Amino acid sequence: MFDDTIAAIATPLGEGGLAVVRVSGKQALAVADGCFRPARRGVMPSRADSHTILYGHITREGRDVDEVLVAVMRAPRTYTREDVVEISCHGGLLPARAVIEAVLACGARMALPGEFTQRAFLNGRLDLAQAEAVADLIHSRTDLAMRAAQEQLAGKLSRRIHALRDDLLGILAHVEAHIDFPDEDIAPDTRGQLLERLSRGLDFMDELLRTATEGRILRRGVRAAIVGRPNAGKSSLLNQLLGHDRAIVSQTPGTTRDTIEETANIRGVPVVFIDTAGLREARDDIEQEGVRRSREALDRAEILLHVLDGSEPLTAVDESFLSEFAAKPHVLVINKADLTVQLRLPPERQARSVRVSCLSGEGIEALKDQVRDLVWAGQVKAEMIEVMINARHQDALNRARAAAVQTIAALRADEPLDLVAVDLHAAVNAVGEVVGKTTTEDLLDSIFSQFCIGK
Repeated sequence: MFDDTIAAIATPLGEGGLAVVRVSGKQALAVADGCFRPARRGVMPSRADSHTILYGHITREGRDVDEVLVAVMRAPRTYTREDVVEISCHGGLLPARAVIEAVLACGARMALPGEFTQRAFLNGRLDLAQAEAVADLIHSRTDLAMRAAQEQLAGKLSRRIHALRDDLLGILAHVEAHIDFPDEDIAPDTRGQLLERLSRGLDFMDELLRTATEGRILRRGVRAAIVGRPNAGKSSLLNQLLGHDRAIVSQTPGTTRDTIEETANIRGVPVVFIDTAGLREARDDIEQEGVRRSREALDRAEILLHVLDGSEPLTAVDESFLSEFAAKPHVLVINKADLTVQLRLPPERQARSVRVSCLSGEGIEALKDQVRDLVWAGQVKAEMIEVMINARHQDALNRARAAAVQTIAALRADEPLDLVAVDLHAAVNAVGEVVGKTTTEDLLDSIFSQFCIGK
């Protein structure tokens, strides 16, 4: 499908043991021939068998650039279903750049972000949902997120979407057959069967749509603001949750003047913890700005960790914050459990509280359990991991669901079948968008532009 040959560095730039330059396209083997000098008695890439590795040097203008291994993979048994050459060279910015420049000088062009995966999709090796899973896999920050991406890449979601689309197409074919023969009305029994099939499809769409929130959490994570009055132990709590010292801890109130963000894996959930400045009346312009940023972080956060000093009685300021934060998902973190407990919470507040010591680490594991339960009220079921949809899938399925509801209403009202067919077509097309059966160039550009170059 493509006349040009693309190339890119497929490994992160920087110092490392190895770097890989990937080349794909009709002229990939010829491009490799142009810059590869095999070791003694070696063969050129264009004469090598598929899925073999050659040893030699990359050259440019008669000068050796680097000592390399060249993997030759012939179409269609490759990632892009085109001829592919992958050159393993020494790691580091300069060797990889020298090799890619030699490859480009022999006729390849620099690949666009995600262009290798886009070619895999356009050549039929992956559908669109699987292609998106490649990016999810690369960007996954927890084992649970990685597992969900692997399930989608393996086609678990795609198979269910294809089955749904095929069933809707079958119903559409039945309706259009009756349109072609207007003298024959749909029998009541047949109409009932079509309605039953549409209802099952609707139930399945609802099942998929219920996974959207969990899918968003696994892909993007949850923002959790650590809030409270000064010197309650917010920065110490952040350090305990991260497992290393990230924030400065001091007995002097007001040490934290700005928000600090760090991501941690909490029971499989990527949680972006935001350490905020202590909430109080600011004493100077800098502290006032810190409190303002803390308020912004509060507004953006999905959950709150409200830290209270357990060694002191509940203050009027604490009471006001308890009321202010009550409507937002939160955990009350009673810090300084290693000291004599002075704080007493009202009974109705105790269910969402956990006692910790940021000095010894006591209670931190229980707090992590509370955070997990707050995010999704328990553990994610195994069958949900297989089919967690993203925001694009959610939009397409919502449109498909609305069209299916319209179809059911039209059939029950005995409306003309050509109107029923219009709604069914809309449902089929919307479902097809999930796996790329119906796409636009702008949609593909939007999806693959989010990939890294080289993938």
